[in-house]
Amino acid sequence: MYFLPEDLDSYIVKHSEQEPELLQQLTRETYQKILQPIMLSGPYQGRVLSMISKLINPVSILELGTFTGYSTLCLAEGLEQNGKIHTIDINEELVDFQRKYFDKSGFGNQIVQHTGNAIDIIPKLDDMFDLVFIDADKPNYSNYFHLIIDKIQPGGVILSDNVLWHGKVVKPISKKDHSTQAVVNYNTLLKNDKRIETVLLPIRDGLTISRKK
Repeated sequence: MYFLPEDLDSYIVKHSEQEPELLQQLTRETYQKILQPIMLSGPYQGRVLSMISKLINPVSILELGTFTGYSTLCLAEGLEQNGKIHTIDINEELVDFQRKYFDKSGFGNQIVQHTGNAIDIIPKLDDMFDLVFIDADKPNYSNYFHLIIDKIQPGGVILSDNVLWHGKVVKPISKKDHSTQAVVNYNTLLKNDKRIETVLLPIRDGLTISRKK
């Protein structure tokens, strides 16, 4: 989703860091072989994720929603040398695709894949995280927050994707539109929870940065 005029958006992309070649390859193969390739973070947002991760320089990252591994690799760019990223996705058919690119990247031994329902997997993780990226099923965003908040280090950061949800968050919501209502509820939760401070950025489909106090 693009909220800026096309010419201004193109200017922003042109004057930002370029997408690495491996991620270009991953994008091409995703569009060739995988359903719903639009779920990729994309080159501009990928560089944003990479920059945030490099600024934090995390030892431990948690990602909810791996898809084909694009955002995983962007986040991994900022890891400490001995750091780990745990990434969770429910689609077991994508595991080998992800692993191929993880191993090509040089971050392969730092990326731990988990397959299944994140609601079940998160409580089993013993790590404390410096950075969490939420980009999974929208109806569970608030549930994910409640599961991870006590697993985040003080000063740690939660990144939440798609928080503008195609602009639907400011429009009348149908009773059947559970995803939009869930995103609206989640945005309210982030705004009101006193354990964090939050800024919502109009990057692509909306990206929230929340810092644990």
